[in-house]
Amino acid sequence: MAAFLYKTGKFSFRWRWLVTVLWAGLFVVAGVLASRTDAAPPNDFSMPGTETQQAYDLLEERFPEVKADGATARVVFKADDGKVTAPDQRRAVEDAVRALGGAPQVDRVTNPFETGSVSKDGTTAYAQVSYGVTAGELSDASRTALTDTVDEARSPGLTVEAGGNAVSETATGSHSTEAMGLAVAAVVLVITFGALIAAGLPLLTALLGVGIGTCAIKALAAPLDLGGTTSVLASMLGLAVGIDYALFVVSRHRDELARGRSPEEAAAHAVGTAGSAVVFAGLTVVIALAALPVVGIPVLSQMGLAAAGTVALAVLIAITLIPALIGIAGARIKPSRARARRRRTGDEPSGTAPRPALGVRWARFITRRPLAVLLVGAAALIAVAVPAASLQLGLSGDESKPTSTTQRRAYDLLADGFGPGFNGPLTAVVRADDGGNAQAAARDAATRIKETDGVATVTPPRFNDAEDTAVLTVVPTTAPGSEETTELVHTLRSPETEGADAEVLIAGTTAMNIDVSQKLTEALLPYIALVVGLAFLLLIAVFRSILVPLKAALGFLLSIAAGLGAVVAVFQWGWLGALFGVSVPGPVMSIMPIFMVGVVFGLAMDYEVFLVTRMREAYVADRQPVRAVISGFEHSARVVTAAAVIMISVFAGFMGSNEQMVKTIGFGLAIAVLFDAFVVRMTLVPAVLALLGHRAWWLPRWLDRWVPHVDVEGEGLRTHEPVGTDTAPADASRPDTATVPAEPYEVH
Repeated sequence: MAAFLYKTGKFSFRWRWLVTVLWAGLFVVAGVLASRTDAAPPNDFSMPGTETQQAYDLLEERFPEVKADGATARVVFKADDGKVTAPDQRRAVEDAVRALGGAPQVDRVTNPFETGSVSKDGTTAYAQVSYGVTAGELSDASRTALTDTVDEARSPGLTVEAGGNAVSETATGSHSTEAMGLAVAAVVLVITFGALIAAGLPLLTALLGVGIGTCAIKALAAPLDLGGTTSVLASMLGLAVGIDYALFVVSRHRDELARGRSPEEAAAHAVGTAGSAVVFAGLTVVIALAALPVVGIPVLSQMGLAAAGTVALAVLIAITLIPALIGIAGARIKPSRARARRRRTGDEPSGTAPRPALGVRWARFITRRPLAVLLVGAAALIAVAVPAASLQLGLSGDESKPTSTTQRRAYDLLADGFGPGFNGPLTAVVRADDGGNAQAAARDAATRIKETDGVATVTPPRFNDAEDTAVLTVVPTTAPGSEETTELVHTLRSPETEGADAEVLIAGTTAMNIDVSQKLTEALLPYIALVVGLAFLLLIAVFRSILVPLKAALGFLLSIAAGLGAVVAVFQWGWLGALFGVSVPGPVMSIMPIFMVGVVFGLAMDYEVFLVTRMREAYVADRQPVRAVISGFEHSARVVTAAAVIMISVFAGFMGSNEQMVKTIGFGLAIAVLFDAFVVRMTLVPAVLALLGHRAWWLPRWLDRWVPHVDVEGEGLRTHEPVGTDTAPADASRPDTATVPAEPYEVH
């Protein structure tokens, strides 16, 4: 692997203009194809295998005039003084209903005075707006017409608010968050490299990779039926790993320049060594993303596979375009200052030698007392992870929005006027068996459902034209996201609810949320096992060790548990809620654990490979495990720190959103990366390796014969060592005879 990548890097350096033009041409072609492609179709939010999806499919078949998954809105009217049935107020409500009915894409609007949608005290009423398209297909004109009508209906004495998935979502901070993340990345890169050109390369190539990836996704959207949000995860992860991978290669190039290599040799060696780590780090990320289809949710499968392709692009750019751009930059990319300074002052430590870098001092601190560091670090993560045992999953609704939004105010008005369960009605679909009496079955089902504890009201059944299927609306007594409502759904789905000659399916937004949460919960452990298992096998080949991959996997599980524990404490329990802008604590978003595992696993394995391959490289050179830990930390800690700070800053930027879902994702990813990078990879990893010593790199002989030798640490490149470098040649076939590099190590 190292020798192949060395040749790739040298080729790209020599033919730098050709390689650069090819990548630029690929970007142009992808952009042209994307511009000529129709807009991406709406996302497929179907949930195959769930009872809710079965009910929606049945409704679509038996009630073709009703779009079961169509967009909806509830416009709520509240009389501030008196009743909404007063003549003036009633006239204002009916005017608003007529205006709503004339809006684009509206299928029907109910008049609250005709349907009885008025609270018992007469102060609150609502109109139900149903659209003929899904929320994803709803046009901006339709959303604007809805909000304009609501604004015009407001008057002194009459409060009007709107909720539902048809109400426009104000994307707060999306573009500003991306800009802030790029600004933080630029600052960190300049500090890391101390030069604008070297700092600019990772940003430039990462943006190029994301541009090619998103354009390709858009171009393939129509042929492959990819949803409009397919590129979201690809953009976020593509930018993250694109910066990381380029950062690692450029940093290694500057180290090789400081060793005295020519720019061409330095670029080739950087790709041969750091590029090997990039390839295998990229493979672990691709594994995590490509495994998302096991969850069984189409939109997640599309996002995972698209992001996996974008990560693969980032790897190819790092090992081809980066050395080409290094060649174009030429002498403007300077050697690493710290290493160059050591080279000028001599390799042997002396009383006048400069003070070791912070990373070296930290590694020495850990290796002097590894057991204490390991116990304290692990105990801290376990303590933070304790709340994860109480994790409750759900999908956030209008109740989790800030009180400044019209959706939240509409939710509160309905809950006050009609009861907490009114915001999450259930749909019961009754299908008579062949030859059965659908009307009798529907009446019996309505009676049994009405007698069930936790049910407030049940509407009369509505039949299709063939009168073999009926629909009933069930209003619970409890709020949509409560445990009591979840138990009610399970009770209504029990065989006792169904008659002898009919089938009853429970659907609705609340039921769909419950099904999604259950499906994701059931898929979480198999997904983690698949991802971690495949990565474990891959890392055995990378490090030629059993214990190092095992340590990497266990460390990742600690990071995820601690991250989920922090999310539960803040967003479910409400700890420090005011600090993080959590207005209403509640269940954690269902998609969060799977999403966190996929993203954080990729970044965690990046940091693991970047850090430990340098340790493995030093160990192969002189067979001193503690010195190898310190040497690897010295050469990679600064790069890993920079990469982690960039990612934490980008993810934390999403916490500025008004959306609870976006806020939760931003906080969860930021805190999990913080734990993994700084506690696990840069504290526990060196402690464990110092404790294990030589045993860390042990591989059974029988397994050694089967595991392919991929040469990530660059043993085979020692035959390419030119005279004048500070690393002497060694026998690549016998790593135990490799000469000791002249870097200053300290044995503890």
